[in-house]
Amino acid sequence: MKHYVYMITNKIDGVLYIGETKKLKKRIYQHKTKAHPTAFSARYNLDKLIFFEEHETIAEAKLREKQIKKWNRSWKIELIKKTNPDWKDLYEDL
Repeated sequence: MKHYVYMITNKIDGVLYIGETKKLKKRIYQHKTKAHPTAFSARYNLDKLIFFEEHETIAEAKLREKQIKKWNRSWKIELIKKTNPDWKDLYEDL
C-alpha cells in the first residue's frame, strides 16, 4: 500500500503543516472540513494541499516526514516551488 508525505497551508508563504498518511484524499478532506476542530491545522485554517510525495512503505514515509520537519523553512519552500510553483491546491487533482 502506498503512503504519502504531504504539506498543507492556508496561503502562499503561510503556515506549513507536514503530515504522513496512507489515505491522502481522505486525510486532506478531514483538514478541509476541520474534522478535528482542536487540531493545529484547524486552528490555523490549513486546508490547501500544496505538496505531496508517494512512498512504498510506511517506514519510508515516516522517515521522510521527520526529515522534512527538521528542515529550515527556506528548504521546505524550495521543495514546494519545484513541484508547485504557484502553490495551487492539489486536492482536486487527486
